[in-house]
Amino acid sequence: MRMTEFRALMAAQFGPLRAPSVAKDHVFAELGGRTADQALDAGISPKSVWAQVCIDFEVPAAMRHGLPD
Repeated sequence: MRMTEFRALMAAQFGPLRAPSVAKDHVFAELGGRTADQALDAGISPKSVWAQVCIDFEVPAAMRHGLPD
């Protein structure tokens, strides 16, 4: 997964205004106590970060593996 796909998934799930806030403010214990943005900056793959977002926010199954066609 590329960073652009991660950001598109975040926007699709949370909306274009809320997605950056979620990425910046929500701390994920499973990502070492980092936010999504911090985890990405630390080199954690966008796919791994998205997987944790899906768990914490109970993202619907249809969105877990990418944007629907």
